[in-house]
Amino acid sequence: MTQARGTFEVKLNPQKPASQEAEGGGLGRMSIDKQFHGDLEATSVGEMLTASTSVKGSAGYVAIERVSGVLQGRRGSFVLQHHGTMTRGSAQMSVTVVPDSGTDQLNGISGSMAIRIEDGKHLYEFDYMLAETP
Repeated sequence: MTQARGTFEVKLNPQKPASQEAEGGGLGRMSIDKQFHGDLEATSVGEMLTASTSVKGSAGYVAIERVSGVLQGRRGSFVLQHHGTMTRGSAQMSVTVVPDSGTDQLNGISGSMAIRIEDGKHLYEFDYMLAETP
């Protein structure tokens, strides 16, 4: 595994839910726009679905984003899949590369990304491997 580190900015833009029932039921939808810096110099676009509950600090989300740019000197793109939950303020998150989503010099990429927020700054640590694809 190789590790890439850096920072990113994110813009989440609320979108209209697919139905009125979703809107009234604590379900939400957002578009994602990110700019990565550091070992990964890239942009990403994606979609996020959220669910809030009546219990403060409990919620869930799923998201898909396509990352395009340069990862430690290799140009291409790949897709990240997010899955996160908050249980009364305690967060658990998984962000993994969708298998076989890598393109160009990132063909065959696999791995996972950890995201932290410190003093309002978004940080990432991306553990990845590049393998030959059939």
